[in-house]
Amino acid sequence: MALDWLPRDNETKDHALLGHEHFGTEAPSVIFEKRPVTDPQGNQVPGLYAAWIILNNPKQYNSYTTEMVKGVIAGFQRASGDRTVTAVVFTAMGDKAFCTGGNTEEYASYYARRPNEYGEYMDLFNAMVDGILNCKKPVICRVNGMRVGGGQEIGMATDITITSDMAVFGQAGPKHGSAPDGGSTDFLPWMLNMEDAMYNCISCEPWSAYKMKSKNLITKVVPVLKNKDGEWVRNPLVRTDAYVDDGELVYGEPVAADKVQAAKDLIGQCATDFSRLDAEVNALVWKFTNLFPQCLIKSIDGIRGKKKFFWDQLKLANRHWLAANMNHEAYLGFTAFNNKKATGKDVIDFIKFRQLVAEGAMFDDNFAEQVLAKPKA
Repeated sequence: MALDWLPRDNETKDHALLGHEHFGTEAPSVIFEKRPVTDPQGNQVPGLYAAWIILNNPKQYNSYTTEMVKGVIAGFQRASGDRTVTAVVFTAMGDKAFCTGGNTEEYASYYARRPNEYGEYMDLFNAMVDGILNCKKPVICRVNGMRVGGGQEIGMATDITITSDMAVFGQAGPKHGSAPDGGSTDFLPWMLNMEDAMYNCISCEPWSAYKMKSKNLITKVVPVLKNKDGEWVRNPLVRTDAYVDDGELVYGEPVAADKVQAAKDLIGQCATDFSRLDAEVNALVWKFTNLFPQCLIKSIDGIRGKKKFFWDQLKLANRHWLAANMNHEAYLGFTAFNNKKATGKDVIDFIKFRQLVAEGAMFDDNFAEQVLAKPKA
């Protein structure tokens, strides 16, 4: 009796759980590519690749839809089990954003007031973070623009970040009806002192790439702007002089208000060029390629384990709260954000909200009407 499940000579098994059905090229989608490893001279190495998992929704700042979350899960599972892949590059299309988190249009139009449905979605989100943390290849986050909200959280789940200096990083949950429980509340206390972790989580304040580097939250920052003479220009909106002013370190902070317009004018005269960013990514892939693969992933998993410990402790409890919150503050927050084109405001009236809470008002349609902005005439 022939054992058809046994591999034939020189034949290897395919351990991919998912096929290519979750990948695509039309936005919104996730693109999966295998790009040849290159040596420092730019020569391609036969038979060895970096897997590029690319968020493809640039018109909505690469926010991930439900189907895109499935694509990320499939991409990491496929890359993890591919013998020819030496590293994974997690990035996105365009030059404005790596990822701004979940797709608020989908949240507002479908998941709001459907807590069970959002709980099912959060199961997928948790599987996406697990897929990154469990990938048996080193994962590089190539940040091409904003990495905020859930985008910051999936970015922090990766192993090493190399970023454009035009990128900003941060959380937005408490401002828009959620909490950064997709990883930030778990990872940040490992990466920052407790007070910095607290401030970063709850302030909803964007941090520049340079400030992130000064806080040791990312590995490398590179310029991506070139002027008309072909010279590299560092982000002119951010201060890169390192000294203390009135007790505050100014490195990585925004430039003074009277310099913002000049900085924007300079940006408008420059072209965006990711060649240095890609060179740094390729150099890191090359570094990984020249290490023992099992020793490399064991070392990586030893570090990841600290992040995974707290992530695993709370991910299910957080899932349940986030689902329930879709009947409450998340419904208001995502509705306000999704209606900003019509109303001119992306947040609720927080003062009125707190006044109604202080009065013991019932949370109903009348409550919502009083705190949501009205459409502009």
